[in-house]
Amino acid sequence: MARVKSVASRKHRELLKRAKGFKQARRTRIQTAKEAVLHAGMYAYIGRKNKKRDLRALWITRLSAAAKEKGSSYSKFIALLKKDKIEIDRKILSDIAATDPKTFDTIFKEVT
Repeated sequence: MARVKSVASRKHRELLKRAKGFKQARRTRIQTAKEAVLHAGMYAYIGRKNKKRDLRALWITRLSAAAKEKGSSYSKFIALLKKDKIEIDRKILSDIAATDPKTFDTIFKEVT
């Protein structure tokens, strides 16, 4: 008869594969690796949420700097955009402000 490998050894092998790159016992011991992988997953989940927050803050900072160059503030600029029903999101606006100042001037003059 063929030898049957246990399910536990397969699970352990998969767990240690996910713990690859960790240091010392966290890479080799099953229980320690399991705990480390669980924490790593939790931190990765939180990090994905924080990334969105950080990028939005970056876009707002860029728009604020670009609006101040034109003699306005970020909040007034966004309020004018909403008033004129111009629906360009902060990501695109900040990219335009950073890469193409002439186009940003045009948008700014349109709302003021």
